[in-house]
Amino acid sequence: MWSWVAHRITGFAIFFFLLVHVLDTALVRVSPEAYNDVIGTYKNPIMGLGEAGLVLAIVFHAFNGLRIILVDFWAKGPRYQRVMLWVVMGLLVVTMAGFLPRHLSNVFGGH
Repeated sequence: MWSWVAHRITGFAIFFFLLVHVLDTALVRVSPEAYNDVIGTYKNPIMGLGEAGLVLAIVFHAFNGLRIILVDFWAKGPRYQRVMLWVVMGLLVVTMAGFLPRHLSNVFGGH
């Protein structure tokens, strides 16, 4: 059940990010100065942590979505759903372990 809840929460978070992304990108046509101001606010460590959270949400949502497809369309899917959830969590950890060190060094290292 918790994977169901997390899948809905990450889906909503990704949708919200995409909405904000489209709106702030569209701002460049209205006022390039306002666009530059908005983009400038994104260059702080809190937003860098938010980006890491966004990547975490996207990666979980993608891998869990594949798990849901297998549960729904593979005859043995329901039997192996718990094992597949652990595989999703393992892939999530491996993916984030590859992403976070470089991303956080850029956020806090100053490149």
